[in-house]
Amino acid sequence: MNNLDRPRCRRRGRLLAGAVCLLALAASAAAQATGADREARSSEFLTVCGDSNHLPFSNDRYEGFENKIAQLIADELGRPLYYRWWPQTVGFVRNTIRMRLCDLIMGITSVNELVQNTNPYYRSVYTLVYRSDSGLTLTALDDPQLKLNQLRIGVVAGTAPATLLTRYGLWDQTRSYERAVDPRLYAPARDAVTDVAAGDLDVALVWGPIAGYYAARQAVPMTVVPLPGEIESVQLAFNVSMGIRDRETEWKHELNTLLNRLAPRIQAILLDYHVPLLDQANHPILPE
Repeated sequence: MNNLDRPRCRRRGRLLAGAVCLLALAASAAAQATGADREARSSEFLTVCGDSNHLPFSNDRYEGFENKIAQLIADELGRPLYYRWWPQTVGFVRNTIRMRLCDLIMGITSVNELVQNTNPYYRSVYTLVYRSDSGLTLTALDDPQLKLNQLRIGVVAGTAPATLLTRYGLWDQTRSYERAVDPRLYAPARDAVTDVAAGDLDVALVWGPIAGYYAARQAVPMTVVPLPGEIESVQLAFNVSMGIRDRETEWKHELNTLLNRLAPRIQAILLDYHVPLLDQANHPILPE
């Protein structure tokens, strides 16, 4: 597996706010896309835009589950896999796939309007995370234990569960983790899980893939409880798709065919990373 231009891109991106880097990478991409088809995609490589420090999704050591799934697709296509790295923050789509630095973005919500979405390849949900030795038996956000015991709750600001905590009068006992951060430096959802394990919080409300992955890596046993897909009209479960450019219809059909064929192997990868999975009726998908 190759990693085109990554070190150079990151240095320049810091120094020149990305402008020089973008021009250089765009030129490089054009030069490499000698086999571009009529949708202006590379027919020789699979180029993916991802975050180099965003576990459990991706990193530049290819340890995330999106790395594994991208490799599956590249293998099926019979093409080498290349990455373009960019922090998963504001401007990610604009500065990556729209600049034609790549032909594919992994792991976006299926209602994302900035790209054309493939069919979803998994569905997950927000979860409750607490220490297994805490004596808690929480299974729902309206559980009386939360209020009566004044449990210390952690949540990432602006996420769906934060709305429900306010509605249930639990915000005064909630620690809010900032959402709009530089992912190269901060990982608020991971930190919430770690704080629960350390005893600084009693329970965290975290997006399923992050909760499952980091709960399994704590020094103490942790309990992860998937919440219902929707509570009082607040959606907590979301489909996840891949993103491509608009009007690339043939590419979308090709990817959808691959996703359908690879579905059992993709599901196995996700379960191996402890991702809580739901079917489209919000029933849990459990390891066999």
